[in-house]
Amino acid sequence: MKKVFVLDTSVLLQDPNSLFAFEDNDLVIPAVVLEEIDNKKRLGDDLGRNARQVSRALDKMRKLGQLNTGVELEGGGTLRIELNHKYSQVLQEHFHEASNDNRILTVALNLLKEEGKKQYPQKVILVSNDALMRVKADAIGVPAQEYLSDKVIKSQDLFTGYRVVNAEPALIDTFYAQKGLGIDIEPFNKMEIYPHEFLIIKDMYGSSKSALAYYNPEKHVLEHLYLADKDVWGIHARNTQQKMAYQLLLNDNIPLVTLTGRAGTGKTLLALAVGLYKTEELGLFKKLLVARPIIPMGREIGFLPGDKEEKLRPWMQPIFDNMEFIFGTHKEGRIEDIMAGLKRVQVEALTFIRGRTLPKQFIIIDEAQNLTKHEVKTIVSRVGEGSKIVLVGDPEQIDHPYLDFSNNGLTYIVEKFKDNTLAGHVTLEKGERSPLAQLAADIL
Repeated sequence: MKKVFVLDTSVLLQDPNSLFAFEDNDLVIPAVVLEEIDNKKRLGDDLGRNARQVSRALDKMRKLGQLNTGVELEGGGTLRIELNHKYSQVLQEHFHEASNDNRILTVALNLLKEEGKKQYPQKVILVSNDALMRVKADAIGVPAQEYLSDKVIKSQDLFTGYRVVNAEPALIDTFYAQKGLGIDIEPFNKMEIYPHEFLIIKDMYGSSKSALAYYNPEKHVLEHLYLADKDVWGIHARNTQQKMAYQLLLNDNIPLVTLTGRAGTGKTLLALAVGLYKTEELGLFKKLLVARPIIPMGREIGFLPGDKEEKLRPWMQPIFDNMEFIFGTHKEGRIEDIMAGLKRVQVEALTFIRGRTLPKQFIIIDEAQNLTKHEVKTIVSRVGEGSKIVLVGDPEQIDHPYLDFSNNGLTYIVEKFKDNTLAGHVTLEKGERSPLAQLAADIL
C-alpha cells in the first residue's frame, strides 16, 4: 500500500535527489522546509549547492501543476507542499516553542489524524536525519525513520581491503617457494577476490605458519608484497596493514588509493612519506599537494589575522606535525625553513582545489571522511594525467553535521571502487602513535 512521507529539511539538504527516491509513494514537504532551504541557498558550500538544486527541481515541478494540490512524479507517486501549520494542541502541551521543527511535526501529526478518518488510510511517516526530531515524533505518536537511500554500507560490511584465508600448510610452502600462486586453485577459486586485495593465508590446522599475499589483477596471481619492506624517508611499516598500505602507495599502476583507520594508525604519515619520496627523491611527480577540508572539531575560533597561509595554519597543523616527524626536527621554526626549501610541496585547503586540473601530481586528501559524495566526485574528477590521489580518514570520526559512517564520501568511494583495477584500499587497525593513544581509541 502507498505511504505518505513527510520530508524534513535535513533530508533534502543531504540528498537533493531524495525527491525522486520514494518510488510510487506520496511526498509532503511542509512550507517551513522551503523557508529553511531558502536560508541555505546562498551558502558557498555543499549545503548551498544542495539547497539550490532542490529549489530548481521544485521550480520545474510547477510546470506540472499546483504544488499545493500535488503534482505527479515519474515513479508514480505525488508531491505537494503542505501549507497547514496550525499548531496542534498535543504539541502545545509538550513542546511549548513554535519552532520550525515543531511546525514540521505539526504537519506530520495533522496528516496522521486526517488519514485516520479515512476508510482506507495511508501510513504517514516522517523522514528525518535529525535523531532528536525522530525522538520527538515518536513521543507524539508519529512514525519516523531515517533517510536510508543514500546509505552506502553498514559499518560492519565496509570493505577492508584484506581477508584471512585458511589453507593447507603445503600451499603456504608453495607460495614461498614459487614466490606466488595462481588463483585457479583451492581455496582461491571459490572466492571473489577484488583487484589489489590482500590475503592473510593461515595454516588451517592452527600452526603459526602463514603468508601475506597481494592479488595482482593484471597477472591474475597472488604475489609477495615486494614493495612493503621498503624504508621510505626513514618511515618503516610497523605492522601488517601498514605493509599493505605501502604496497598500494608505492605501486605506480594504482592512481587511486584509500586508507581508513582510527587515529594513530599512520595513514597520513605513510602517505606523506611516499609522496615526498616519489616527488622530491624520484621526481616522478611535479608536485606533492596535501589538502584537507576546513571543518572544526569543536567551537569555531573566529576570524584569523594574516594572509592565506597564516589563516590556514591552524587547520593544516596536523599535516605539518607529520612533516616534522618525517624530517626528525623539533626545533621551533625549523619546519618552516624545510617547507620553504621544498619547492614541489604544497599544503592547501580543499576549498581552493575546485575548478583546477591536477596533472602529474601526488595528491593527498586528509580527513576525507568529512567530504560528501558530491565533493569526493568533484575532487577525484580533478585528477589529471599521470597523477596519483590518496584519500585518508576515519569514517568513525566525522565532524560534518550531515554525514555519518554510511553516507560520507570516503566510505562511498571505497565501496564504489573496490572492484576497479585503478583503485586499492586498506583499513589500518593497529595504532602506532603510542600505547595510550591505542587504548583511548579502543575503549573511549
